[in-house]
Amino acid sequence: MKSATTSRWGAHPPPPVDETPDDERLGSLIGDIYDAALDHSLWPQVLHAAIDYVGGCGAGLFSKDPTAQRGDLHYSIGIEGNYQKSYFDEYIMLDPATTAHFFAEIEAPMAVADMMPYAEFLETRFYREWVRPQGLVDFLSAVLDRSATSVAMFGIFRHERNGVADAEAYRRMRLIVPHIRRAVLIGRMFDLKAAEAATFADTLDGLSAGMFLVDADGQIIHGNAAAHVMLGAGNVLRAAAGKLVACDAQAARQLRDVFSTAGQGDAALGTKGIALPLTAQDGERYVAHALPLTSGTRRRAGVAYTAAAALFVRKASVAGPSPHQVLGQAFKLTPTEVRVLLAIVETGGVPEVAAALGIADTTVKTHLGRVFEKTGATRQADLVKLVAGYTTPLAV
Repeated sequence: MKSATTSRWGAHPPPPVDETPDDERLGSLIGDIYDAALDHSLWPQVLHAAIDYVGGCGAGLFSKDPTAQRGDLHYSIGIEGNYQKSYFDEYIMLDPATTAHFFAEIEAPMAVADMMPYAEFLETRFYREWVRPQGLVDFLSAVLDRSATSVAMFGIFRHERNGVADAEAYRRMRLIVPHIRRAVLIGRMFDLKAAEAATFADTLDGLSAGMFLVDADGQIIHGNAAAHVMLGAGNVLRAAAGKLVACDAQAARQLRDVFSTAGQGDAALGTKGIALPLTAQDGERYVAHALPLTSGTRRRAGVAYTAAAALFVRKASVAGPSPHQVLGQAFKLTPTEVRVLLAIVETGGVPEVAAALGIADTTVKTHLGRVFEKTGATRQADLVKLVAGYTTPLAV
């Protein structure tokens, strides 16, 4: 995904207040999200609509790699450019969410209060220097994808006038996040921009991932070069009477359901067909993502109007858990406790950690005491050995 940051509202001014009924707004937003999978220039428009639907003052699509203390901002609306820059230059490691997101369930909305006591958040240097000056009070986010070293995120910033995330904001996030995840995962495979229908198939033929255009019954309308190789091998997918069928019986049933549901429109597909696991007859593992093609600019991309969905298939990459997750799960540590533990090992004593994390000495001592209790360690040297034992094998 290309970097495309903006200042405040930048070149994309906020749309007028949308008074369309909620169901229509949700349907329109989901359609825009899927269009953005094929045309990345539409993401700012999607973020505007998401802000309006969920409630907030800004939104972003970004990724973080805390092991390298860096991140990438792909699209952002509503946060001024100088704050965007300072976050990734300086504040990314002061943000408590940077560690917490490694523990979050994929697609599950998470606000500040889900990561740590809100009163404790207000004491952090991150809040004092980066959050409060902007008038922000919360960030409702969700993990879209995760590897051993990085997380891909979508989130909505909440201003003082919005208040902290409430039950309605969580509900609305749950409705749109699966669709955003699908669009991002598919969009990573290629960058079509505003591909014309006449050249769409030629563009897809260059993908390393197999791509099948199918109707609601699973009838194959078009396949790119990689798709035909898969069908020829007959190892993970095959054609039966012209229909796309998975070799694995359970996956075959799931695919039939996905294709049928895709024909009912964008919103109907929901979480179905996102990272659908496929097991080949030789044991190789593949992953498939389904993109509905029944509306919006995607309708033109369907080559023939009978195409209900595009199915993208490629070999699954094996991604182990991050050292943060392994350590946290082994000793039932909270994200904040893991954060303090790693800082103690890397930085030194309590005063140094407090300064590095931007929290009070007493807060560090409280969390450190819990770390000692849960791990059974009695000295800082024990913690160093403990962390080394869990992280070194993963780093090789």
